[in-house]
Amino acid sequence: MENLKQQIDELNENLAKQLPPEILTAFGRSIKELKALGIEESSIGIGERFPDFSLLNTKNEIVGLKELLKRGPVIVAFFRGNWCPYCNLELKAMQDNLREITTTNSTLIAISPQNTVHNEELKGNYQLDFELLTDNNNQLAKRLGISFRLQDAVIPVYDSLGIRLADYNGNDHNELPAPAVFVIDKDGCITYKFVDTNYMNRINMRELIEQLG
Repeated sequence: MENLKQQIDELNENLAKQLPPEILTAFGRSIKELKALGIEESSIGIGERFPDFSLLNTKNEIVGLKELLKRGPVIVAFFRGNWCPYCNLELKAMQDNLREITTTNSTLIAISPQNTVHNEELKGNYQLDFELLTDNNNQLAKRLGISFRLQDAVIPVYDSLGIRLADYNGNDHNELPAPAVFVIDKDGCITYKFVDTNYMNRINMRELIEQLG
């Protein structure tokens, strides 16, 4: 089976062939501007306590961090939405590695600002056996320092591709979380952190699993 990086490389090659150059240029400029914000460095760090949360899953049930931590370590993955092919590849890779993750008594959850209907659709399409939670208005992402507002110049580009964030997130804020993965120990402290505002870069699954040993 191809690893996640190989799949992303293939996706990049396909998109480079399919998308007009001006769209690729706009995306590249957007990523460069996001990098300049320094979110990777300024966001919550290793050794800090992860904020408690209670969020809705795809069944409109409340899932809370405190209850999850009673079972053992928790992996929290933030993704942009089911409209993002990079996020979908990452979530599928997590599903493919879920057995190794759960054998360490760890619980994996994934969080996005999109509403529960879209999370439910995504969960079904990729047969995901872990919880997808909704972070309304990016409130938790903001507390972590990984939230950003999509630049005005790139919003029309997203619209031209049929991606209207308001339809997914239920507001007109155009806010997203940077792709991020945190490992939280049973005491609620962060032991591992991956944050990258370049949405094409994703976590190494083997590296993640090694953090759980």
